[in-house]
Amino acid sequence: MGRPDPEEGQLPAPVKPPDGGWGWIVLLGCFVITGFSYAFPKAVSVYFKELMKDFHVGYSDTAWISSIMLAMLYGTGPVCSIMVNQFGCRPVMLIGGLLASAGMILASFTTNIIELYLTAGVLTGLGMALNFQPSLIMLGTYFDKRRPLANGLAAAGSPVFLSSLSPLGQVLLEKFGWRGGFLIMGGLLLNCCTCGAVMRPLDMGMKRKMGKAQDKYEAKEMLPIGGKSEEGISTTDGTKKGKKAKKKPKKGKKLLDFSIFSNRGFIIYTISKFILVLGLFVPPILLVNYAKDTGVPDTEAAFLLSIIGFIDIFARPACGMVAGLKWVRPHVAYLFSFSMLFNGLTDICSARASNYTGLVIFCVFFGISYGMVGALQFEVLMAIVGSQKFSSAIGLVLLIEAFAVLIGPPSAGRLVDALKNYEVIFYLAGSEVVLSALFLGVASYCCLNRGKKEPPPENNPAVGGGSDTEEAESDVQEAEEHSSDNHQPAHSTDNAMVVANEEANHVAEEQRGEGGGCPTGDGEVLARDGCNADQMVERDSF
Repeated sequence: MGRPDPEEGQLPAPVKPPDGGWGWIVLLGCFVITGFSYAFPKAVSVYFKELMKDFHVGYSDTAWISSIMLAMLYGTGPVCSIMVNQFGCRPVMLIGGLLASAGMILASFTTNIIELYLTAGVLTGLGMALNFQPSLIMLGTYFDKRRPLANGLAAAGSPVFLSSLSPLGQVLLEKFGWRGGFLIMGGLLLNCCTCGAVMRPLDMGMKRKMGKAQDKYEAKEMLPIGGKSEEGISTTDGTKKGKKAKKKPKKGKKLLDFSIFSNRGFIIYTISKFILVLGLFVPPILLVNYAKDTGVPDTEAAFLLSIIGFIDIFARPACGMVAGLKWVRPHVAYLFSFSMLFNGLTDICSARASNYTGLVIFCVFFGISYGMVGALQFEVLMAIVGSQKFSSAIGLVLLIEAFAVLIGPPSAGRLVDALKNYEVIFYLAGSEVVLSALFLGVASYCCLNRGKKEPPPENNPAVGGGSDTEEAESDVQEAEEHSSDNHQPAHSTDNAMVVANEEANHVAEEQRGEGGGCPTGDGEVLARDGCNADQMVERDSF
């Protein structure tokens, strides 16, 4: 069954993000989900050697398990968006947790590599996708002012879980074998259901009920006892029913909102993110083999990835704190562009590293820049499209990124096999990341300047950053427009209060007789015949 629509087609009352409270529990759940989603496909690689022996396949065959997981995580973005818009975040995450766990449990009973692709690859990958995207949506719902910090803390789950799941997988492999390890890993993924259960939506139904009761109470208090009071209340109810009937055809919600493609900021972000993903993941994938080719021992070469992960753990929350500063947040898109430029230049400068010390320095700077990119990528997207359209936006962005993931790293591997030279690959990957940074910065600057010179035709959030306040204001404006369709004053979104105030004005005018003049006090809000209309319009404009 679908998620309940706003009452009788009414616009839901905008709820201010609490920026704390239960939001910290939601943040913890998002931290765990992000860790599983990004780290689990990499942590499974510790079982590959045993799988190669049991199934008599090559490394490339087993590597497809992780590739399928990542492809499901990115490629099923629109499907996740449709399910979230239809059923809500919590049910989708509960189903996703069950699917992810079931995939790994079933994988422990497989007898060939194809069955592993379908269970550990497709089923578990789909389950993690159904958890990852809704958790980010809920995080944007609960946080507004502290959203950059929340995104940075949640993104830190990836390096934390990567540094813990890989050693855990090795221990499970030694004690229980790969089948027992898959079974226990499946049990661990049930924690995704727990994280989904704590994703409590902000309650708007109680607010509407309280507002409805308060409307009738205030109407009774303002009107005289008798026929006028009953008439005012009946008029109030009749007006509400009329408006509800008129607004009913508009209550449907789009399953996938393609109108975000009319937002120039979203187009710029999507193009730059596609170019970024082409080169972002190439250096850490090739780093270990690159170090071994330069003469670094195997143990020390593997330790390089640990250095990147350790730096990444602290870089993401720190970058989130910086992005949340008052003088930085309006320009968060440029900070994101700087982080990409930093990462790309790090790749280019490290291409000539020929000793272990140079590679360690590269890992330190790469960890910082990589953490900055990870902390800011979804914060910038939320700032561009707002929380209401974020569910559709992230699904479409992840789908586009899926093509880049399938193009970038495999192409780099083929170039290494053909050229036998890692230096060219690092130059190429760094150039792609630098290009994406320059495109995002220059295109955003041009669009912002154009927006300053010409008044924008619609109230889209700026690329540089924003909050849900603009969305709340747009909801109020839309409600006022519907109110004016029934020839009622559009100075309040509360229809019951408007009718009650009109009745109070009418009664006051009858009591004064033919004295004329404008009603004072509360009646001045309505001014049906134009009294103080200029003052009211000026006040309502604020």
